[in-house]
Amino acid sequence: MKIAVLGGGNGSFAAAGDFALQGHDVRLWRRDTAQVEAHRAAGSRITLKDARGRHDVQLALVTSDIAAATSDAELILCPAPAFAQYDIARRLAPHLAGGQVVFLPPATFGSMIFAEAMRDSGNHAAVSFAETGTLPWLTRKHGPFEVAITIRAKRLPVGVFPLDTAGHAIEVIGRAFPGVIEPCGDALSAALMNAGPIIHPPLIVMNAGPIEHFERWDIHKEGTQAAIRGHRRARRRTHRGARRIWLLQPAFPTGASLCQRGRAMDVWPRLARSADRFRRLARADRAVGASLHAGRFTPRPVVAGFGG
Repeated sequence: MKIAVLGGGNGSFAAAGDFALQGHDVRLWRRDTAQVEAHRAAGSRITLKDARGRHDVQLALVTSDIAAATSDAELILCPAPAFAQYDIARRLAPHLAGGQVVFLPPATFGSMIFAEAMRDSGNHAAVSFAETGTLPWLTRKHGPFEVAITIRAKRLPVGVFPLDTAGHAIEVIGRAFPGVIEPCGDALSAALMNAGPIIHPPLIVMNAGPIEHFERWDIHKEGTQAAIRGHRRARRRTHRGARRIWLLQPAFPTGASLCQRGRAMDVWPRLARSADRFRRLARADRAVGASLHAGRFTPRPVVAGFGG
């Protein structure tokens, strides 16, 4: 399959290397023309390291011309960070063609950025925009053209915009990630699965000292000790309990004063005052449904009719 990979960071190099290793025709686009020329001079190859060893893979094309990279590509994958999405979407929009699938892993609703950029460019091709809540690889670049993949995702819930193109989009993405893709509804459904805002802030805050002190400090290894893991578990339980309070009780009485509204919205003291109540809420939360990653997903849009 012809796949275009956009970007020059960890995720983009992991994607390009892994897809080429699978035998796909991979074109890598990046904005940095100097890096593109250097990569071409090195033979347009990527050294990929994983649990099976070192692999030297050949890319079909390395370019700074986004039209050349994406022409005739069935799948266009953009694992660039969110702050790069607006610029990449603007550059890509005029060149998209009917039937192509743009996949953003992750995106946090970046699908709408790309869809709006295409609309604003006057391009009305029938293109599918899809996203998931995480990068499919735990990966780091170890050199200009060398990347290490520690873990490959086993499950990727994917949402699609427009929703009525989901069948085609899921089939195309599934060929690049065999046995991994699970439809989860529309793009908003997938965007809400991004656990980064829950996972990463406490790891950064609780490792601020070591991050500043040591030259290298991996928050996912050295920085995930028992005390920090315990804090994160408690934080998730508290979040679930607070969520159930908001869902099952009105936020504030009708016609209440501002003072009364403030007291009603302060859910944390209510949780703190009653450990037993918190345990009941946690048990009820578990009874309603298993963890997000524990079972299969039911394809349904979060907002009725969204993306149709």
